[in-house]
Amino acid sequence: MASIILKRTSFSSMKSMAGCIRTGAMSFRAFATKVEAGTDIVAAAPDVFLQKARTWDEGVSSKFATTPLKDIFRGKRVVIFGLPGAYTGVCSQQHVPSYKNNIDKFRAEKVDSVICVAVNDPYAMNAWAEKLEAKDSIDFYGDFDGSFHKSLGLEKDLSAALLGPRSQRWSALVVDGKVNVLNVEENPSDFKVSGGGHILKQI
Repeated sequence: MASIILKRTSFSSMKSMAGCIRTGAMSFRAFATKVEAGTDIVAAAPDVFLQKARTWDEGVSSKFATTPLKDIFRGKRVVIFGLPGAYTGVCSQQHVPSYKNNIDKFRAEKVDSVICVAVNDPYAMNAWAEKLEAKDSIDFYGDFDGSFHKSLGLEKDLSAALLGPRSQRWSALVVDGKVNVLNVEENPSDFKVSGGGHILKQI
């Protein structure tokens, strides 16, 4: 399986990119991230924790426990996708369903878990997952302060949409903590390379 980075972009912007053509993969990035194929995602985000989706009462009873990245990725084959936010249009109507509807195919490819992460608190993520009826197929995590996405260079200011600091729309295959495949949309409103059907072809 080849390790690749995919990025959709226009021909004009491709010409202006320096050092973005990767031999063999023919992959493009229009902006710099801190993570790429081969990156150890745990080492790239040291001391960063995510928050498993839960109710407020569950948060209180767990004393607001967080989950270290090593517990999520080490020794596992994980497909993770990030999106701008719970309850938003493309995220609810296309992005999450593209993974939920393909969950049996991911399991057939020996993927241990499919994870959705967004710059939201874990309580909003929990309510959203329940609304989408996706909790049985996808693990939802909050990146409440955006530190996970900032560590990977995948943050995005979406103040123009009244969302504030959020994330790019992206997906990745992570094997034993290392990124094998990374797909980042050119714009967070795009849904071209980050969906479940697309990354299934890359596994």
